[in-house]
Amino acid sequence: MEEKIRSEFAEIVGESPALKTALNLVSVVAPTDSSVMILGETGTGKELVARAIHNLSSRREQVFLKLNCAAIPLGLLESELFGHERGAFTGAVARKVGRFEAADFGTLFLDEIGDIPLELQPKLLRVLQGGEFERLGSTQTRRANVRLVAATNKDLGKLVAQNQFRNDLYYRLNVCPILLPPLRDRRGDIPSLVRHFAGIYAERMNKQIKRIPAEVMEALVDHSWPGNIRELQNFIERSVILADGNTLRPPLEGLRQAAGIESLEPITMEEAERVHIRKTLEQTNWVIAGPRALLFAWD
Repeated sequence: MEEKIRSEFAEIVGESPALKTALNLVSVVAPTDSSVMILGETGTGKELVARAIHNLSSRREQVFLKLNCAAIPLGLLESELFGHERGAFTGAVARKVGRFEAADFGTLFLDEIGDIPLELQPKLLRVLQGGEFERLGSTQTRRANVRLVAATNKDLGKLVAQNQFRNDLYYRLNVCPILLPPLRDRRGDIPSLVRHFAGIYAERMNKQIKRIPAEVMEALVDHSWPGNIRELQNFIERSVILADGNTLRPPLEGLRQAAGIESLEPITMEEAERVHIRKTLEQTNWVIAGPRALLFAWD
């Protein structure tokens, strides 16, 4: 079983404590049939973890289907999930099988589940609790035995408090939450990820990347990577494309420009006040009263 777990995590590169904690939880919950909620910022590898859960479960010989709820127009999402009958709405020229029906006895991965509209959430809750649903345009109740793995980069608890997400659906989904750490919290994994992606893209492009200068790796480790692993992967792909010879020399200036743009992103009034107060305190050497405070303030 240990070898099986290692093979299913082979695409998930890293040895950081935060990542190991998440993967240990994956190995515990995967053999069960419980719903799983994967939490984390965009680009942290939620789909890879969802596939690992499926491959470590008793459903691994069955289908694994995925659906990005944020990528489907509101009017079509119900049809994508539950299917429709011919003539159910304008443009429904043929019967369509939905994802729940197609994933019967398998695993359905719903990414960005926080974007499911309120009016559709009761139907999702019903199929999770009892396995029952109807296609659009049909009164026939159908059943599906589906293991649901959901993912989101949103704070669902906050959405529940704002009445934008049903609390009963939230509790049904949140049986076993797994938090994936952002890349900035696992910087020790960046060198392994860089070498991993460089090897993949060098092979695809028939190039030989044998050396990554120390100063390059240091710059990559120091970058904040707001897009997480996806951003790093895309950057390394571009670096391999531009590589001339066997040494990886990424366009680091692009990272610096991106960091500058990131620092100019709009912030809230509260955040602006906090930044202003901190800068003022730093200018006064953190002295806030007495003659020296006035001296520092007017320097």
